[in-house]
Amino acid sequence: MAPFFLLFALVTVAPIGYAIWLSLFHDRQSGLGFGGTERVFNGVGNYTKAFADPLFLASFRHIALYCLIYIPVMVGGALVLALLLDSALARARRFFQIAFYLPHAVPGIVSALIWLYLYTPGLSPVLDVLDRTGLSWDFFGRDEALLSVVNVSAWQWMGYNMIIFFAGLQALPRETLEAATVDGAGAFRTAFQVKVPSIKPTVVLTVLFTCVGAVQLFDAPQLLQLRATGMGESWSPTMYVFSAAFKRHDYGLAAASALLLALVAGAASYVVTRLGNRWRSA
Repeated sequence: MAPFFLLFALVTVAPIGYAIWLSLFHDRQSGLGFGGTERVFNGVGNYTKAFADPLFLASFRHIALYCLIYIPVMVGGALVLALLLDSALARARRFFQIAFYLPHAVPGIVSALIWLYLYTPGLSPVLDVLDRTGLSWDFFGRDEALLSVVNVSAWQWMGYNMIIFFAGLQALPRETLEAATVDGAGAFRTAFQVKVPSIKPTVVLTVLFTCVGAVQLFDAPQLLQLRATGMGESWSPTMYVFSAAFKRHDYGLAAASALLLALVAGAASYVVTRLGNRWRSA
């Protein structure tokens, strides 16, 4: 186990410790800025600065709305697809498994670039079809941009979670399903009253990982905000951290914001785990 703990200390414990140390200091310029910078102890000043910044607080509101839409759509869609593939009427299962999983094999930044192209007027064949039918949709609008980000994330991750659910369904005892059929349960009742309750641990784990990943959202909004100017450079918490560190060069604020984000992710994980345990025991 020594190699694991060595790598864990190098790539996890050490960076967290450095971030905590960095969050307690502030770089101050002397004179008119020609005398270099001086690192001074700032205590909890960076944390209070982050809490007082309306952009930082707004980023969490954006993510909360994103999670309210994205998590039910992604988890529900993946579960429905898995149930369809596991049904007795399913054909060409292997083909559809690969087809649904392929978007996840595409790197996140490439996925965002693909959809940025499909969202752009004058380039997108999707918008051309909508225009011919007399419909219009601004993917970069102030209200529509959130749905555009949800679509990119769901397209990339739904197939991945579908594979996880499908594997759980395949592990169910066939005797249980046959008993439900003998008792008169139809396909719909068997799916949602026998199969879904039997894979509750898998569903809870998937929701937990989805929540943690959603809080760290970065690739899709970072690219989409280049066209959706209403989103801004600090639309999500990770974008706020990136902007503070590499555009404003306020590394103390960036470190404090990242640690606060980690606390929020930990709290969300705890809440999801508790609610999931209650659902599993129900």
